[in-house]
Amino acid sequence: LFNGAEGKSTNMVSKVDHGDVEMEIEFMIPKSSNSGIYLMSRYEVQILDSYENKTYFDGQCASLYKQHPPLVNACRKPGEWQTYDIVFESPRFAADGKLTRPGYVTVLHNGIVVQNHFELLGGTFYDRPPAYTPHPPKGTINLQFHGDPVQFRNIWIREVKEIVGKPPEKKVD
Repeated sequence: LFNGAEGKSTNMVSKVDHGDVEMEIEFMIPKSSNSGIYLMSRYEVQILDSYENKTYFDGQCASLYKQHPPLVNACRKPGEWQTYDIVFESPRFAADGKLTRPGYVTVLHNGIVVQNHFELLGGTFYDRPPAYTPHPPKGTINLQFHGDPVQFRNIWIREVKEIVGKPPEKKVD
């Protein structure tokens, strides 16, 4: 599923590119640790020990990094397994590179809605404001190595796509 050195010294990167996805991932955060999940290598759902740990509001656990804080802090104690259920709708770009539809993210943290179909403002950069730059419709998912011993397990990803076909014709009596 992922390339990388078990997250011990480098980001783990999906072997397959993804666009619109539903994803579930379990993670364990040691005290004061930091990581993140990058959708399409651009849009970060933050992983951070936010249990009784004050930090800037749009950088805490389950924030859309530097864009939107979680609706509620659902963090468990450091060292306990936690889950994210993420639904991601990737942004769309026209052939000329113009944004035709922004990206959207919904996140459930430990079963609690913390991001509710949030409209992304662009990439989630640490050093500049969010902005969109044209990119392909699919990209890798990265599990960030930030120098901390965050652990991941039981990762599943399902492509979300529209049903192809048409409804059956209605019978007329």
